Amino acid sequence: MVVQNTSTQKSLQLGVGILAAAAAIALLYFGRVFFITVIIAAMIAFLLDPLVVFFMKLRMPRGLASFVVCSIALVALYLAGLGLYLQSQQIAADLPAYGARINEMVDSVATRMENVENGIYRSLVPRRFQPQVDAGAPAESAEPLTRGKRKKAEPPVPPAVQEVHIQQEPTPIFSYAYSYLAAYYDVLLMASFVPFLVYFLLSWRDHIRSRYLLLFEGETRQAAASTWHGLGDMVRAYVIGNFMLGILLSVASALLFASVKLPYWLIVAPVSGFLSLVPYIGLPLALMPPVVAALPASKEPAMYLFLTVSVAMLHLLALNLLYPKFVGARVHLNPLVVTVALMFWGMLWGALGLLLAIPLTAALKSLCDHIPTLQPYGRLLGD
Repeated sequence: MVVQNTSTQKSLQLGVGILAAAAAIALLYFGRVFFITVIIAAMIAFLLDPLVVFFMKLRMPRGLASFVVCSIALVALYLAGLGLYLQSQQIAADLPAYGARINEMVDSVATRMENVENGIYRSLVPRRFQPQVDAGAPAESAEPLTRGKRKKAEPPVPPAVQEVHIQQEPTPIFSYAYSYLAAYYDVLLMASFVPFLVYFLLSWRDHIRSRYLLLFEGETRQAAASTWHGLGDMVRAYVIGNFMLGILLSVASALLFASVKLPYWLIVAPVSGFLSLVPYIGLPLALMPPVVAALPASKEPAMYLFLTVSVAMLHLLALNLLYPKFVGARVHLNPLVVTVALMFWGMLWGALGLLLAIPLTAALKSLCDHIPTLQPYGRLLGD
């Protein structure tokens, strides 16, 4: 009887755990805009916290230091947006050149594919089965099978009917703008809260930490404090390490792209450098901006070969030498867990889930490592 009760309790606990996991996944999916906003704000706060500490060493209160740092970050963001806007205007002016170059490449590829197909057809099909074309005979104009029959012309629409029809159509500009803004209303609304969240996370960090520790008593408070420090150190190291690595890749890419006079290298270099940090698909993503920028400027294969080799070398150097020193010392996740995490968070949150998958999984592992009852799960996630 005791064994039966024990098995029943285990089955009940398993069912409750499965239902709780399903409810958590549903909450993460339907509340993804809210959770992504909070996580991005927290990561930005971790990135700016060293600057706040620096200003606090200059005898500034934490609130004032947080305000100064947030103001500097907003000014830097404005200048970056202004530079992006000016560069985008130049790119918009060169769009006809890009279109002509892309059409030329598509026509060239289509011609080559047609030649290859004709060559394969002539080599595989015997000559007696191939259609014979008399070069001296005049080419007959292609006509439909219903020769001699003309399609009955439709009667013209009276102008009055046309005017009525035009007047009944809704204005497309307002409907398009409304549908576009309605689709992104939640995203824009949540994005407007990011500066305020970052400021309060920076200025109220000590207050939040002290109130968090008051929720625990005795030995659990010490465990909670160690969990807070471990999780904060890991996330801070990951965010700052990736940011510094992206800056190094951007500077190196800018020097290489400027040496070959790549168009718009000021904007292409940082985009390529930071895209190179995306797990698994970083190399093809980093190759796309410089290759697209070089389309109207050069038709020489040597240019594209140089861009491919240089971006690949920078990516491999960052992945094998710099990434373990900047980030890998704090994030101990085995490759299988990283792959499953990318699949899981990418399925839930799309492209942003791919970017946040590793820090979220590493934070979960750090949380498990500092809680005694969850340490086996931490070892399962670790390397």
